[in-house]
Amino acid sequence: MKYIRQILDIALRELGIIFGNRIYGFCMVAFPLLTVFFFTSFLRDGVAQDLPIGVVDEDNSAMSRGLVRTLDAMQSSRVVARFASPTEARCAMQENKIYAYLYIPEGTGAKLLAGRQPKISYYYTMTCLSAGSMASTDLKTIGMLGSAAVGQAMLSAKGASKEQIQAAMQPVRIDVHKLVNPESSYNVYLTTALVPGIMMLFMALLSAYTLGMEMKFDTGREWLKRADNNIFVAIVGKYLIHAIVFLLVVFIFQYYIYGVLEFPHEGSTWSIVRLCLLQVLASLGFGIFSFGLMPSLRMSMSISSLWSVLGISMCGSSFPVPAMDPPLQALSWLFPLRHYFMLFQSTVFNGYPVIDVWFHLVALVAFTLLPWFVIRKVKNAMLNYVYIP
Repeated sequence: MKYIRQILDIALRELGIIFGNRIYGFCMVAFPLLTVFFFTSFLRDGVAQDLPIGVVDEDNSAMSRGLVRTLDAMQSSRVVARFASPTEARCAMQENKIYAYLYIPEGTGAKLLAGRQPKISYYYTMTCLSAGSMASTDLKTIGMLGSAAVGQAMLSAKGASKEQIQAAMQPVRIDVHKLVNPESSYNVYLTTALVPGIMMLFMALLSAYTLGMEMKFDTGREWLKRADNNIFVAIVGKYLIHAIVFLLVVFIFQYYIYGVLEFPHEGSTWSIVRLCLLQVLASLGFGIFSFGLMPSLRMSMSISSLWSVLGISMCGSSFPVPAMDPPLQALSWLFPLRHYFMLFQSTVFNGYPVIDVWFHLVALVAFTLLPWFVIRKVKNAMLNYVYIP
């Protein structure tokens, strides 16, 4: 009972500090929720639509005009300009007015009907990776559709039946099944990795910041005195409010994406709750560890921010970890977000049993327990260190 009273007393003290410093309100509630609504609204369409595409149609035949209309009707592309020459189209692409352009030379329609394999060209920029990839896919499809249309017309003229034409055009039928994210929505796979990563950044930063402020204003001794100099009780009491507030924010995020936006997921509610608990506790543990490793407000916050930002790149959401160089693959295990992302993919997104990724669960628990190795150093810093700006 004594320890519980001390923990509650320190928690009430921390609550007063939080209400007295607006930084806590912004970093614990305002900025994380703003991040949630920003990314979910920014990617609300799921995939990029109506990418500006240019056309250079020197043939101007019924066939070429049909290809241009088909390109304009595609979801990802929109024909915004027609150019008189490839030079004009290339200049427009260099000025970022278009992402790609289709070049149809003169005589393309006549050569197609004569079976002389005309050549059409398309050019696209990869300055923006996603836009360039989507534009190139649409333009490649246009080229295949033009060839298929001519082949279908020739076979029909020779008296082939519909089944024969279909077998000739597509001898092997591909049956595609996109699991979990059938719409290939960028919102589903980017928001679920970027937003938790930014939240973990705020958690780690604030956990290091709150210890640094105790040392800066020389209130560490008074904080420890409330716990009878028991650093374990002092840490639990200090971060109890932090953990509760961050958990509420994370639960709001999970409810918003799964309950309101209806993101697909195969995992149970318990798998989501378990992941949220591990996310918050591991982030707070890493922030405390950063301060214990380097008992300085500036240095501990720098370590926490640097490691959290690098984790967004190393977690494997944008670039797969198995494709990285071996040293980077090994380094990825040192980032909490990497383990969060693996647990999310397996237990929440795909609904696989947690035993399949047990090591990542153990790793997050290990990040939660990291302060154990530096907690004595934290106590020593509060009692003996002098704050240096």
